[in-house]
Amino acid sequence: MTTTQSSVVHDLGTLAHGLSHPARTRCVCEPPQVLADRPDGTVVRSGAIVAKAHAADTDREALAARIALAAAPQLTGILLPPLTAPAPAAPTARPVSLWPLGAPVDPTDPDAAPWAEAADLLARLHRTEPPFPLPPMRGPAKAARAVARMRAALPGDAAVLPVLAGWRALPAWARGEAPAPAHRRRFLCHGDLHLGQLVRHPTPDGPWLLIDVDDAGAGDPAWDLGRPAAWYAAGLLAPDDWSAFLDAYRSAGGPAVPAVGDPWPALDVPARALTVQTAAVALAKCAAEQRNPDEHEQLVIESCARIATLPPELAGDPAS
Repeated sequence: MTTTQSSVVHDLGTLAHGLSHPARTRCVCEPPQVLADRPDGTVVRSGAIVAKAHAADTDREALAARIALAAAPQLTGILLPPLTAPAPAAPTARPVSLWPLGAPVDPTDPDAAPWAEAADLLARLHRTEPPFPLPPMRGPAKAARAVARMRAALPGDAAVLPVLAGWRALPAWARGEAPAPAHRRRFLCHGDLHLGQLVRHPTPDGPWLLIDVDDAGAGDPAWDLGRPAAWYAAGLLAPDDWSAFLDAYRSAGGPAVPAVGDPWPALDVPARALTVQTAAVALAKCAAEQRNPDEHEQLVIESCARIATLPPELAGDPAS
């Protein structure tokens, strides 16, 4: 951890600790706990308060709109609402948001993974009319950032070639290089759906809610289904889990796929894009950690080589 990162963690811990119990109360709190510490987000918990420092280059106006979205009454029961912003300003140059503590998905119990609950929340999110103007959903931009990170970590390395081939086969809108077609940019989307984006609140047994609105906005609802679809296609998500997810989404009236019939014409491009993003992140991590891809990472990388040779199933979207 760099000195700057350490300072941010300390400041967030102090902020969360100060808000987790009233002044002059005798402190019996455990030390602040670092939940995540990456350049795109540092998250620290103290008591029932979670403080998050967002990326230094965050568009603050867009972030404010996304946090306001999480607080909007229309999203009650779907998104975890933020806590009131601290005053005075948080003690870090990075923008900071405050959240109540939630209980995350247990990574040691895959059989209890809430795939159906996640799908129901997504369908409800996608059906909600945006309560005010929002920035675009950042999914394609995040995929582009992952590819750029991979290229910087492995310049000239042949290992990146299948990932780049899969990337080049995507339409320009899915690479963040052009606006999405009109029919793909009008829904309220999460932008980065995976099981780490769900918590129970209140803890420990409250209802599941979606968290992390950093990438939320107006866009293609199929993008939010793209990562589970990609994992299923790569053999990383069991068919029963995929069926539970897709059936729950359709039962809740989700607009990303037809209510009946083949979902893949709608999911094809987002699933390909999320496959590439996952593979790019994996290769960048492997380079940083000086190791070879593990079995799951290799499956995703091989999927990039495979999808680059297949024609897109999505009718009506240009290839570039």
